[in-house]
Amino acid sequence: MTSKTPDFAARETVEQVEEGDRLAPKFDADGLIPVVTTAAGTGEVLMLGYMNAEALAKTIETGEAHYWSRSRQVLWHKGATSGLVQRVVEMRIDDDQDAVWLQVEIPGDASCHVGYRSCFYRSVPTGSNFAGGAVKLTFEETEKTFDPKQVYGDAPNPTRL
Repeated sequence: MTSKTPDFAARETVEQVEEGDRLAPKFDADGLIPVVTTAAGTGEVLMLGYMNAEALAKTIETGEAHYWSRSRQVLWHKGATSGLVQRVVEMRIDDDQDAVWLQVEIPGDASCHVGYRSCFYRSVPTGSNFAGGAVKLTFEETEKTFDPKQVYGDAPNPTRL
């Protein structure tokens, strides 16, 4: 019987990493790899997260997104509490295997713990749109997809300051 646990290849040569057919992820000094997560249907950026080797392996094994919470220092199955589980439609690794791109589908169509569809719900003025002084953000999403208090309760969120 073969194990379903992914076996990551050792990083031996540039050619093997960039042109080979084996997953040889490069984790940073903290043991993490950044993950850009987009909506499979629209391509909209939903979030930026991080995976450690265990989260990457669990995502591959289950087909559902798992991340490493840097603030809580725990493995995090996205949507386990809210029900907004990210089902992986496609996973890609970049050329030097130090960044992951997930394309996901989410029931309820929301990804952000604040209640918006995307974690990138505000824009930052740049160039001629920046008037100088304090930077004023513009809300690009004006309605929340869900009420975080109903989903998570009144408990303080450890990711907030």
